[in-house]
Parts: sequence; C-alpha cells; structure tokens
Amino acid sequence: MTRIIVLFNLKPGVSAADYEQWAKQTDLPTVNALPSIRSFTAHRSKGLLTGEAQAPYQYIEVIDVGDMDQFGADVSSAAMQEVAAKFQSFADQPLFILTEDLG
Repeated sequence: MTRIIVLFNLKPGVSAADYEQWAKQTDLPTVNALPSIRSFTAHRSKGLLTGEAQAPYQYIEVIDVGDMDQFGADVSSAAMQEVAAKFQSFADQPLFILTEDLG
C-alpha cells in the first residue's frame, strides 16, 4: 500500500467554509469511491503539539492507495479531472508526498 500525504494552505481569498463544504460533499465521497482507494480523509490543522504557534499548513489529506496502477487510471477519468481542477482552485501549491510503511 502507498500512502499519499497532501499538505496545503488555501489560496488567498478562498473561503475555508467553501473549501470544507466542497471537500465533504464532493472530494471525500468521490475519491473514496475509486477502486484503487482504501481510505481518504481530510483534516484541518489545529496547531502544533508544542507551543502555541500556528501549524505551517492549514489542511492535511491522507490517501491510502491499494493499487498505484489502478490509481493512475482512476485519476485520469473525466470526473476525477474535474475534482482535481476544483481542488487546484482552492489549494495553494499543495505538496503530495508518497510514503510507504517502514515495517
């Protein structure tokens, strides 16, 4: 399994309420319905564990992909291209980090 961690802030002028509504109503159910996805969750950062500093990213997404070849096919669909374009309209230079378990 591959886990993708997405770190991002919203673009200037983008409403957090608008992004979060879209994420709940469109992004999460659409991505979770893809055959390649084991789990997809989105999170709003609350701060750092130590101190009262603000976290460097407002949002974190965690995408657990069961089959990367299938994922490539899934994300190339017209429906996912629309979802990806809308995400890009909200997110300011998101980082997509591919990970794998150590154990």
